Amino acid sequence: MTSPTSPLPAIDPRRTALLAMDFQNGIAGMIPDVGTLIERVKGAISALRAAGGTIGYVRVAFTEDDWAAVPETNKTFSGVAAAKMMHHEDAITQIDERIAPEDGDIVVRKIRFGGISTTDLHQQLTDRGIDTVILTGISTSGVVLSTLIDAADRDYRVIVLSDGVADPAAQVNEVLLNEVFPSRAHVIDTATLEGLLRTA
Repeated sequence: MTSPTSPLPAIDPRRTALLAMDFQNGIAGMIPDVGTLIERVKGAISALRAAGGTIGYVRVAFTEDDWAAVPETNKTFSGVAAAKMMHHEDAITQIDERIAPEDGDIVVRKIRFGGISTTDLHQQLTDRGIDTVILTGISTSGVVLSTLIDAADRDYRVIVLSDGVADPAAQVNEVLLNEVFPSRAHVIDTATLEGLLRTA
């Protein structure tokens, strides 16, 4: 599913990070058969980790100060703040234990859709010499779309795992993967990634 005009180059695991985004208890339940999705992402994480790559986790969660700082102009997050949803200590904001981070992984907490704009993720990736990011997450139209555009604008090589993302709206998921993402990212499945890593 990668763009025919932009072949996927060889992956250097040492300069690559897989980002598992919003795989947290309060969001995973939005997706039917989320266990299968998580198992595929878990396999991709294991493959990149074994090849010497970096694993990063992004979760969305708020402190009291974060809620207070959200302006009314923000259509989505002003409602989150008003309802005092997704407190950073709540169980619903914790990363699904099936793909829990390990020592040495990157873990960031965001307060908007994208994984970069309100975190130090870009700095952490830069510090590790990362120039390629592999995106997985829930949802495709939320964190994945926002992070993809931001990462592409920062000149990362971006790869999206087509079977490592999901959206509550299946049609939206397909349009993004087939019509929108290929102009900005390489779109492949987890089996293709694991094959590339075996030859890296």
